[in-house]
Amino acid sequence: MQASPLQNIVIVGGGTAGWMSAAALATVLKDRCRITVVESDEIGTVGVGEATIPMIQRFNHLLDIDEDEFLRETYGSFKLGIEFVNWGRIGDRYMHGFGRIGRELWPVGFEQHWLRMRALGRAAPLEAYSIARMASKANRFLPPQLDMEDSPLREITYAYHFDASLYARYLRRRSEKLGVVRVEGKIVETRLRTDGEAADHVEAVVLDGGRRIEGELFVDCSGFRGLLIEQALQTGYEDWTHWLPCDRAWAVPCESARPFTPFTRSTAHRAGWQWRIPLQHRTGNGHVFCSAHMSDDEAASILMANLDGAPLAEPRLIKFRTGMRRLAWNRNVVAIGLSSGFLEPLESTSIHLIQSAIQQLIDFFPDRGFAAADVDEFNRQARFNYESVRDFIILHYHLNQRDDSEFWKQCARMEVPQSLAQKISLFESHGRIVRFNNELFSEVGWLQVMEGQNLVPRACHPLAGLKSEDATATYLESVREVIAKCVAVMPDHADYIAKHCAAKPV
Repeated sequence: MQASPLQNIVIVGGGTAGWMSAAALATVLKDRCRITVVESDEIGTVGVGEATIPMIQRFNHLLDIDEDEFLRETYGSFKLGIEFVNWGRIGDRYMHGFGRIGRELWPVGFEQHWLRMRALGRAAPLEAYSIARMASKANRFLPPQLDMEDSPLREITYAYHFDASLYARYLRRRSEKLGVVRVEGKIVETRLRTDGEAADHVEAVVLDGGRRIEGELFVDCSGFRGLLIEQALQTGYEDWTHWLPCDRAWAVPCESARPFTPFTRSTAHRAGWQWRIPLQHRTGNGHVFCSAHMSDDEAASILMANLDGAPLAEPRLIKFRTGMRRLAWNRNVVAIGLSSGFLEPLESTSIHLIQSAIQQLIDFFPDRGFAAADVDEFNRQARFNYESVRDFIILHYHLNQRDDSEFWKQCARMEVPQSLAQKISLFESHGRIVRFNNELFSEVGWLQVMEGQNLVPRACHPLAGLKSEDATATYLESVREVIAKCVAVMPDHADYIAKHCAAKPV
């Protein structure tokens, strides 16, 4: 059967979500479909998603983006992980580093041998077996050295920090070179079809000057407003604030500070947490908080009192509600970015959720028939992505032992989703971590947060004891020594950027 291909795609909204969508679709479709981005300079973007996770490299690779050029254009830096401060107890500090931890030793995972040796007092801290975490502590960076066989230097895994608004502009330029048409204007009306098989599908958007933009597939990147997916189609929103109660954030840039760290920092405060994201020209900062436990003024004061340098602007307040649309794809509208849902950027997943939605749209790219089976599977996968990330973020809040505020006490007491409760129970019993259906965060990610926030298993895997204590201790020490030697030859993060991808001074 001959499919009826789409001729016109309309992307409503620019920003990171809109221009990532435009660039990816234009790269894949080439000249086979007209792509229009409707964007208004009058409408601002949230623009706080400046930290990423390693999957962003796949997206940039799809677009054939040169890494050094991209980092120069966005004043970017490298990221080896996220440091968490005060999340378990006040004074605690640990890192969720990217990439593997340790080396495999038959017949169980490295973490099981480490758990056994830690209980016996013969293991170094977990971070000693992670090149990402040890390099972060030393403020060093090096991309993977692919010519070095069986070396941790070959396995370095990293992401980026960058200015999200500059990334959007960078992608806009690339998109327009690929034929994407940008239309400036504010949408004042959304018109639905009234007859035929496509009745109640979006037919066109109308701009404030009366111009009508028609399309067959609409991608809603209009942010929290959900201009098409919610205001026009009334899709509905699933509220998760009972698990993730923070609902506001102050954001402000400040002057750069040294050392130039290759990691994001998240510092827990009395009713939320503060992010710190180092860029080449400034540091991005924000305070995510729960308005039921802290006033806007107090939250702003805490943020401004904990900056590394002088502020470069007035702080900006962002209000949000954690959750997701009941359907990410409804009729002929696909919501991508904040229009599809919001999970606070604790693990830097905001841009990744945009990227994953774009990849799903490519995987299930429709013809004019919009097959129900394809749309249903897209929505199933979108829900799985959001729920699995949701559980990982809830874990950080729930696994706390703080008694300094009612906010943290409530987080520790709350009933978590069954999917998360099962993971916690498995780890508590024998340190087991099961990755379900290729969810975003691997066993290593779950391990680092659970261990970092003081969840201690009652026992390790029974088969970890098949190796002798001395042999296992020697093995762990050899891994630690190799990691230390590798970190010692890595250049300073600031020096690496200065040599390879320094941006022009502001």
